[in-house]
Amino acid sequence: MTGSQIFWYGSIASLIAGLATSIGAIPVFFFKKQLSEKSLDAFLGFAAGIMLAATMFSLIVPSINTGGITITVIGIIAGAVVLELFDTFSPHEHFLKGHEGPNIDVVKKVWLFVIAITLHNFPEGMAVGVSFGGGMIKNGIVVALAIGIQNIPEGTATAVSFLKAGYSKKQAFWWSFLTGVVEPIGGILGAALVVIMAPALPLFLSFAAGAMLYVISDEIIPETHSHGYERIATFSLIFGFLLMMVLDNALG
Repeated sequence: MTGSQIFWYGSIASLIAGLATSIGAIPVFFFKKQLSEKSLDAFLGFAAGIMLAATMFSLIVPSINTGGITITVIGIIAGAVVLELFDTFSPHEHFLKGHEGPNIDVVKKVWLFVIAITLHNFPEGMAVGVSFGGGMIKNGIVVALAIGIQNIPEGTATAVSFLKAGYSKKQAFWWSFLTGVVEPIGGILGAALVVIMAPALPLFLSFAAGAMLYVISDEIIPETHSHGYERIATFSLIFGFLLMMVLDNALG
């Protein structure tokens, strides 16, 4: 596969995965009442399991196979540290955990939400983009499928969270849709990097894995363990992991 094909595969796949967020947001137009916290925790736990499996089997394993364990460890640490720096120094608002970062009053609450979601979705898009590097079409498809699947319940959860914040159903849908648009930006960057700097593919794969692991542990899992439904969130994560593991094996 040529460099231009890798770039377009990665860019288009990340766009499709990002747009899956809007599919998850559609149900808000039909809700007569808000989803329960139990349902949201189950949805997000399932999404976390899918992301975790995709990170392991389609990012970390290929990185080890092509670049060795040392490069993989370095990349994972680097990805996690970069996300931690963004998380620490960017003012943003978690839907459940509240405000983090500098207390800048002039930043409207809605933009705090948007920044938080951007921190979450950008590395996902980048993971899709880099996963097509080296002509690894199967890996790219698996990662894009995993993130697309997990974006559906995430889109629902995001839209419902906007409803809770007082936005209309239409506004909640469009804000959720826009959060998904961030992913192809990360996808384009990731795909471009692996084309321009092909020898560094193992590092890019592991960097994306580190960023994904950070998002799963710092963002998603704490959100699902804040309402007393830890057990259902945990088993939902396991089911999501198993589903993605089976799909990865079937596609392989």
